[in-house]
Amino acid sequence: MASTCLNCQAIITENFCSNCGQKKFKRIDRKYVVDEAQYLLVHTNKGFLYSVKNILKNPGKTARDFIDGNRVNHYKPILLAFVLSGVSAFISYKVLNLNELLGQFTAQMNGANANKALSFLSSYNSVIMLAFLPVLAIFTSIIFRKWGQNYYEHIVMNAFGLSCYTLVTIIISYPILYVVRGNMGLFMKVFTASTLIIPFLFVWFYKGFYPEKSIGKIILKVLLIIVTVFLAYMAVIFIAVILIGIIKGPEALKMLQQPK
Repeated sequence: MASTCLNCQAIITENFCSNCGQKKFKRIDRKYVVDEAQYLLVHTNKGFLYSVKNILKNPGKTARDFIDGNRVNHYKPILLAFVLSGVSAFISYKVLNLNELLGQFTAQMNGANANKALSFLSSYNSVIMLAFLPVLAIFTSIIFRKWGQNYYEHIVMNAFGLSCYTLVTIIISYPILYVVRGNMGLFMKVFTASTLIIPFLFVWFYKGFYPEKSIGKIILKVLLIIVTVFLAYMAVIFIAVILIGIIKGPEALKMLQQPK
């Protein structure tokens, strides 16, 4: 029996409106709620676990397949990076108490305010990297400009790369840090090693994304990314210091002085 679509007023003769795609009206009942809950749990978990599994196997290939159109089974990459970054931040702050541990270590080398800043940046590393995805995409799209992907594809590509790094951190680095958290010297060595692994993850990721390119070219591109990001980071720090100096004047020097 034909009915009128409540969304676009077109005539519906099947289960869905041929004009806008809305499903034919049906009162919300128990079956509707059960079906919605089942879809949310099964579909979301399936997509999430599918993406996580493939990222751990070959993150670069997973990103390339997604960008090339193989998307139906995947969790949304930017949302995935957001969820994993949230999990990482929760573990680092609530379980490892990373902010306090790093604060204790850096307190002897930096002033109180610099100490807080360094602790914050280290504890919420994944969240900060997520916030800078659009900026990182600018650098990678320039460095890889002749290899075929546009800026927006680089945002998605870097979301997969961030998810890979965050997964490695959650699965490998955090458990080790939790075990050795009572030994500050060993703790900092493991923490430093978990940071130094980033370039190797980059090489693994981009080699999987560009399997036709030589490993030498991949390494060169990764080095260019690291140098470019480092210079940009130092430029931001320099500008921030200048601005703080202008705003606070002589008080800005006290913020960076070592405690006596």
